[in-house]
Amino acid sequence: MSGTHNSIPGPAQAGPVVSGLTDYGDGITAIDTEYLRPRLDASHLIEHRGRAAFVDTGTTHAVPLLLAALGSRRIDPAAVDWVFLTHIHLDHAGGAGALVKHLPNARVVVHPRGAPHLAEPAKLIAATRRVYGDAAYEALYGEIAPIPAERMLASEDGMTLDLAGREFAFLHTPGHALHHYVLVDRSAGAVFSGDTFGVSYREFDVGGREFVFPATTPTQFDPAQLHASVDRILGVAPRAVYLTHYGQVTGVARLGEDLHTGIDAYVAIAKRHATAPERHALMCADMYEYLSDGLDRNGFDRDPARRHALLDPDIGINVDGLLSWLERRAA
Repeated sequence: MSGTHNSIPGPAQAGPVVSGLTDYGDGITAIDTEYLRPRLDASHLIEHRGRAAFVDTGTTHAVPLLLAALGSRRIDPAAVDWVFLTHIHLDHAGGAGALVKHLPNARVVVHPRGAPHLAEPAKLIAATRRVYGDAAYEALYGEIAPIPAERMLASEDGMTLDLAGREFAFLHTPGHALHHYVLVDRSAGAVFSGDTFGVSYREFDVGGREFVFPATTPTQFDPAQLHASVDRILGVAPRAVYLTHYGQVTGVARLGEDLHTGIDAYVAIAKRHATAPERHALMCADMYEYLSDGLDRNGFDRDPARRHALLDPDIGINVDGLLSWLERRAA
C-alpha cells in the first residue's frame, strides 16, 4: 500500500496543512470525507497540468473538506474541470450539488440513469430515507442540492474525456447499481471503481496484503452483472484500483478473484436462508463468519469486537441488498 495517511506536500508546495489526505502520486489524492468513521469514504482529487477533477464527492457534509483540500494544494476552484460521479448513492454523490456551486467551470459526469435523479433529487432522497430512516438520513446526508441539467454530462460506455490532455475512459459497470460506471486513467495505470470493485478498508491491510469484499447495497445488486463488471476492470489490467471505500489497492488480480468468490458466497448465503422467518439475522451471521474466515487467512487481528465494529455496518446493508435481490427474483 503506497502513500501515507495524512501525507501532504510541505509548505513550499502547498497551502495550509489539511488532515485526512493520502497522496498516492500520479496526481491522485484521497480525501477522507469523514462519513461515519475515519477512512471509510473517500473522494479522490486528480491534478494534472494545473487543472483538477474530483471522483465522487461524499455527502453534503464533506464539501468543506473537499474545498479545504483544494486550498492545501493551492488549486483555484475555477481550475476544477470535472466532477466524476461513479454512481448516485449519496455517500458517493450526495455532495455534488453543493460542491459545484463553488466550482464555476466544473461539469458533473454521471451515468444517464442517474442524471435525472441529480437534477430532481426528491426520489433519490425518498429512496435513501427508506433505507436508513429519517433520523439517520438527516444526520448522514443533510440537504441534497439539485444540479442544473446544463452542468451535467451523461456518460456513454467507452467514451473518453480529458483533463488538460490526460485521458479518462468510462466503462459502464452494473451489478452494484445500474447507474454505475468506472473511470479508467491509463496514464496512471489506474481505475477509479466506486463500489464495483468492492470494499477494502485500510485497517484490514496486513503486511501490505489487502482484503476486499463485495458491496451489495440495495436495491440493484445483480450477481451476474457484477461478475461481468469485475471482469471488465480486470481486463484493463490496472496497476492500481482506487475505491471509494477506501483508497488505493494494488493486488488487483488476486482481489478480483476474491470478489468473484465473495459474490458467489453471498448468493449461496441468500439462497440458503431465503425462506427462513429470521432470514436477515441468519444471513448477517453467515456473512460475518464468511468475512471473518477471510480475515483469518489475511492475518488480521482476531479481536471479535474490532471485527464487528468494522464489518457489521457493511454486513447489514449488504444483506438488505441480497434480500432485495431475492424479492426481485421471486416476483
